[in-house]
Amino acid sequence: MVTAGALDVGVELHGPEDGTPVILLHGFPDDVRTYDGVAPPLASAGFRVVVPYLRGYGPTRYRNPSTPRSGQQAALGADLLALMDALGIGRALLAGYDWGGRAACIVSALWPERVIGLVSATGYNIQDIARSAEPRDPEAELRYWYQWYLHTERGIAGLTANRAAFCRKLWELWSPTYPLTDAEYAVTAASFDNPDFVATVVQSYRHRHKAAPGDPALEDIETRLAAQPPITVPTVVLHGAEDGVDPPANSEGASRRFRGPYQRIVVPGAGHFLPREAPQPWIACLQELAAR
Repeated sequence: MVTAGALDVGVELHGPEDGTPVILLHGFPDDVRTYDGVAPPLASAGFRVVVPYLRGYGPTRYRNPSTPRSGQQAALGADLLALMDALGIGRALLAGYDWGGRAACIVSALWPERVIGLVSATGYNIQDIARSAEPRDPEAELRYWYQWYLHTERGIAGLTANRAAFCRKLWELWSPTYPLTDAEYAVTAASFDNPDFVATVVQSYRHRHKAAPGDPALEDIETRLAAQPPITVPTVVLHGAEDGVDPPANSEGASRRFRGPYQRIVVPGAGHFLPREAPQPWIACLQELAAR
């Protein structure tokens, strides 16, 4: 456990302390187990690998009962920066997908001096909240059914009562070719029993659509993110070809958001839970960024 900012963070550490730091950040609904195929090989190659549970997941806890249970994007970025400070990490390679990719993109955009390089699944993950009311095509709206569901009291009750089944359905829809077993899923689903999981998740999906207030302490970060800042650090975007919620077409124009060295790779046969399904591209891209 690491005390960092608003949280006591559950963290798994791999590799030598004097190695190049790599921070691997999971998404929703997942946990650190998604990097089980990535972290050990990087550690064996000499990297200092840090794999934290995000706020609302697993053993991570809010330190103060009065802290808003917020999953807004500014909170994720602030958490990552605080964790780096707490561990004495000046600069690191950052890698993540979904919520974790958002945290990695935010720190890369706002504090580029802290980032060696970035691996971001599905592209530029900083939300454009000002434009969130603009409708998308019906196919995209259908893929986001879970977000609209969580805008209702019925949705909150459903996630509370059926969180394991609810999240498994998302796995099946988002990574339709992944041979998920009951045993593998059960290990990660235990992380959703965190007492703040539901509140943090609901606030995240409501805040991004301007349907819930943010944490006032994070307003300055949200203001900076509203400008959609470019990312200037060396970046590789990975995108699963079979992603059922964020298909590869969504990242085709992502290069305009990145001002530094940039590469985009579509990973065949993989869906949304990309590091779990295809660990090797993550390993190779992080090693390549470290060698620059």
